[in-house]
Amino acid sequence: MLYRKAAAMATMPSRTRHGGPDSSETIDRASLFAGAALMLSGPLSILMGASCVAQDTLFAASRYAYRFDLTAWGWIHLVIGVALVVGGLGVLTNQNWGRGAAAAAAGISLITQFMFVPYYPAWAILVMTLDLLILFALTRSHIETPGGR
Repeated sequence: MLYRKAAAMATMPSRTRHGGPDSSETIDRASLFAGAALMLSGPLSILMGASCVAQDTLFAASRYAYRFDLTAWGWIHLVIGVALVVGGLGVLTNQNWGRGAAAAAAGISLITQFMFVPYYPAWAILVMTLDLLILFALTRSHIETPGGR
């Protein structure tokens, strides 16, 4: 009996309906997670960028290969944050371009957060972890079969 329940749960589609009860648009759970995480990561990057632009002496790093002016880092974070939000909206609304744009934005965010580690290590590592989870959720294989499973 327990085996049958586990087998039935394993074959259940992992899709969530969006829209009204008659809507046929569905989004898988990984995409829903990725979209929600993008909608978290994007505003956080925007806030980080705004704080870097507003106060140029907020963070300091000693001799470092990727040392930029903090205002430049602020604008980089602002642009990437907007791209993350746009990608997140594309994923959550199940747009064709959403997954690719979101994966590209999360990948660029991952790289820039790595470069930002000497300025604010705890924050950068946390956001890098979130970006990796987003990339994993967006790039996992999901193949539709004719039967809808």
